[in-house]
Amino acid sequence: MENKKLIQRMVWGYVLLLALAIVQETLVYIHVFINQSFTWMELVFAIGCLAALLLGFLAPAGFSAVVTFIYIVAYFVWLATYAEVNVLSFSLLWQIPANVAAAAFIKAGLVRNKRMMERLEELQHKHPEVDLATLLGNKEAFKETLVKQSNLAHRYSETYNFCLAMFKIEFLPMVQEALGSQGYARLLASLSEAIRKQIRYEDYKFALDGGRFIVLLPMTNQAYLKALTDRIKNALMDIPFQDRNGRELKLVIRAGALVFAKEQFRKYGDADAVISALERNTETDLIGEYI
Repeated sequence: MENKKLIQRMVWGYVLLLALAIVQETLVYIHVFINQSFTWMELVFAIGCLAALLLGFLAPAGFSAVVTFIYIVAYFVWLATYAEVNVLSFSLLWQIPANVAAAAFIKAGLVRNKRMMERLEELQHKHPEVDLATLLGNKEAFKETLVKQSNLAHRYSETYNFCLAMFKIEFLPMVQEALGSQGYARLLASLSEAIRKQIRYEDYKFALDGGRFIVLLPMTNQAYLKALTDRIKNALMDIPFQDRNGRELKLVIRAGALVFAKEQFRKYGDADAVISALERNTETDLIGEYI
């Protein structure tokens, strides 16, 4: 959405710049039509106006300001010594600096968004996308994080490891029917908030479709993994929530976990296989070591 707004501003900027040039050229043609003449002074004026638009649009603001100042000083000298005092000579004094200022304003306010769009793209690649319903990372973010963590665990297997846990809403179609679309969205947001409260700041949280949540837990001892997953699961099921008829929702959450196994390092490149293994483990609340 933000990128679309930036593109629209760029389009309007170019439209205004072209419109300004067209209006000025039209005024020149009208002048020629009325007077049936076109002197070298008028030619220099027309070329200077277009060159001023180009200067203000392409040159840095500081450089444009210096050139404009030099132009005004030189023009006053020329006006006081050689120029004929008339409407055209006075219009040259303000028209060209005004063109420089107008083009610089259009560039600064509307067109100069390329670098901003590049930064947004960079941030999008640096920071995983966030699911709007839950404010947690999505499946693409999970794939990226899984690859990074598995590479770390494989390279520093003696000192670094991680675990994965999935929490899945059981009887999901019945839950969705009882809550409706808006109620289900609120439930997902409540579950994500509960997960954030139960894990550490350095842990990773992801939301997948089908009422599934995954947490990636760096440097978590396998001996405590079962207690951790049970605590999170119970916290999720203890959330007070009502269906659209005002009755208390009886939520059932299943949990499954995986411990990184170095000998299966290559399989962690396939996020779908890891998700499938986690989902199989949720069927029996199992902590496994193999995908």
